Amino acid sequence: MELKLHKPICFFDLETTGMSVSKDRIVEISILKINPDQSRESKTWLVNPQIPIPEESSLIHGIYDKDVAEAPAFKEIAPQVLNMIKDSDLAGYNSNRFDIPLLAEELLRNGFEFDIRKHRPIDVQVIFHKMEPRNLSAAYKFYCNADLEKAHSASADTQATYEVLKAQLEKYEEVQNDIKFLHEFTTQNKNADLAGFVGLDKDGDEIFNFGKYKGKKLKDIFQTDSGYYSWLMNADFPLYSKKIFTQARLKGAL
Repeated sequence: MELKLHKPICFFDLETTGMSVSKDRIVEISILKINPDQSRESKTWLVNPQIPIPEESSLIHGIYDKDVAEAPAFKEIAPQVLNMIKDSDLAGYNSNRFDIPLLAEELLRNGFEFDIRKHRPIDVQVIFHKMEPRNLSAAYKFYCNADLEKAHSASADTQATYEVLKAQLEKYEEVQNDIKFLHEFTTQNKNADLAGFVGLDKDGDEIFNFGKYKGKKLKDIFQTDSGYYSWLMNADFPLYSKKIFTQARLKGAL
């Protein structure tokens, strides 16, 4: 089925140095423009972000500093990007929350105007999530082929979760029936605390996931800025996070 179009629509995707809309930069942009007559044009640019690409980002999209060393800066390709998307609607996957805001930041940062009111954004991920719910009732129906009665009662939800896991183990050969594997497979972010304020670096040391010391070791910061520790302990952080703050401070004092 072809899209019914009254004006062009540009599907686009960004690869970036990270996930911060305000701080990170584009390293690749690809645009697929579909016209009302169903003709299409596409263009992909590598972009020199003019800041180092973190290794964890490169491992995801496969673009390293050496790959963009000779690529143009975003300011150089911005006129081509704007020319391609002008008078077009915009579409992407998770684009409403990430790609469009970051594209706008890059354009404005480099002195180019961008007005979202000129483009009707369409986010394919939102359609997916609205049409294919990812709650426990939907999982129970999908994996166990049954309706979850008394959903949102603790007892029914607990039993359903157990049944869903067993069904998943039967359905997916690559999902091993091993608790260690299941733990590692379902752990998306390796954090030292439960709320995600404290991460772990490659050496296993606690690092800040937020604030002015983001990426820095807790034990090092607490040695040089004791006032920051005091502020953290008096601020509205979860008690478990405060426990990790204190353990790291004691570790740094040893």
